[in-house]
Amino acid sequence: MRSLPEKFVERVCRDMGAEQGEALCNALLGEVPTSIRLNPHKPFAQPEGCPVPWNKYGRYLDVRPSFTLNCGFNAGTYYVQEAGSQFVGHILDEMNIEGVRLLDMCAAPGGKTTLYSTLVGAEGLVVANEIVRNRAAVLADNVRKWGLGNVVVTNNEPRHIAAFESWFDVVAVDAPCSGEGMFRKDEQARAEWSESNVRMCAARQAEILDEAWKCLADGGVMIYSTCTFNADENEGALRAFSERVGADIEEAERIECPEEWGIVCGKEGVWQTFRFYPHRTKSEGFFAAVARKASIGNRAITPKPRRKIMNDVGGKSRQELSRWVAQPEKMRFAEVADTCYGYYAARYEDVKHLAESLAGIYSGVAMGRLFQGVLKPDAALAFFAGLRRDAVACTSLIKEEALQYMRKQEVPAERFAEGMNLVECEGCALGFAKRIGNRCNNLFPNSLRILKTDL
Repeated sequence: MRSLPEKFVERVCRDMGAEQGEALCNALLGEVPTSIRLNPHKPFAQPEGCPVPWNKYGRYLDVRPSFTLNCGFNAGTYYVQEAGSQFVGHILDEMNIEGVRLLDMCAAPGGKTTLYSTLVGAEGLVVANEIVRNRAAVLADNVRKWGLGNVVVTNNEPRHIAAFESWFDVVAVDAPCSGEGMFRKDEQARAEWSESNVRMCAARQAEILDEAWKCLADGGVMIYSTCTFNADENEGALRAFSERVGADIEEAERIECPEEWGIVCGKEGVWQTFRFYPHRTKSEGFFAAVARKASIGNRAITPKPRRKIMNDVGGKSRQELSRWVAQPEKMRFAEVADTCYGYYAARYEDVKHLAESLAGIYSGVAMGRLFQGVLKPDAALAFFAGLRRDAVACTSLIKEEALQYMRKQEVPAERFAEGMNLVECEGCALGFAKRIGNRCNNLFPNSLRILKTDL
């Protein structure tokens, strides 16, 4: 226990009792379980493992592999996600959110965003916001790899998002916190913990909750979560928030949790709460809560656009873009600067409103640039689950060759057809390469390049 902050140990033993507090602290010094979540739209090269009980796509792995050197990981066929945080999917599974507009207010690095993307489907839309620019870039990379084409990544203060008043059917706030639940896997979280940091986090969470609430439509669902244990950032934050909004908040549908899952279920006013303790659940520490906004007569407000950046693509250009996707009849295409993007038609106008009002990082699927009517594909198009793979020559590499490709090293030209090629390995689409005579241009994106060299 000496490696845990002393004040933290004192508090959990006081709040939970000596026996439970000691059990928690011992668990926080134990082994970290490895868990992933499968992408149901990309059933290729997915590791086998034991099911995570509260998420049908979740799996525990007996051994942590080198994910960096795994084709499935690099192609977005699964996401490495802590098991407890996958529980938000169970909350929303009970409510059937397919087709809704969902805001993930504090979204990086993208575990929950990609989960929500799967749940809302092609008819729905996820707005994934991250205030820190470099974290937003990581979020965008993970959204590209997941490849469902129904996410808008933004880089805004919560108060800017709140201009879309009463606009979202679901708002999720995975609040920045003191990170007590990550002590087992994150030495930095232990080193940075302090009681003053807990208080600072609680104050910041209050600000985010207030802005997020403005975005939620009447009758909409709010999910609040943290990866910490203390009540100030969890039940205390919700209690204070509920006092501020008064009668505007009400209970959501009851979420069932079998006792054998080990989750500690509770109530804080109208909020149904769920606590994950590593000595009770096979997970890190996690807290989640759910409630619903009452129907109080608010109407959705869409801000006027600040600028026009999306231009519809039609005619022969649309025909060229259409041949690259499996369901062109369900899609719209737009040009932003010099790059063409694809969007599902059901939410195209919503994306335009968002892109022209907020600081967008990425949206839909980047398809590439048109040169004399022919598409030079963007790497993101290879990751798109709706890609039509026979639109271009396809070259399947063995793993060693695929690693060369993903390291941006030279790949043998004779392995490729002349012209543009889709690069695959183990059924996973990894990107594009273009053969020109005796040489081959490696078009794998720099932002995803593998730097690790050892096998």
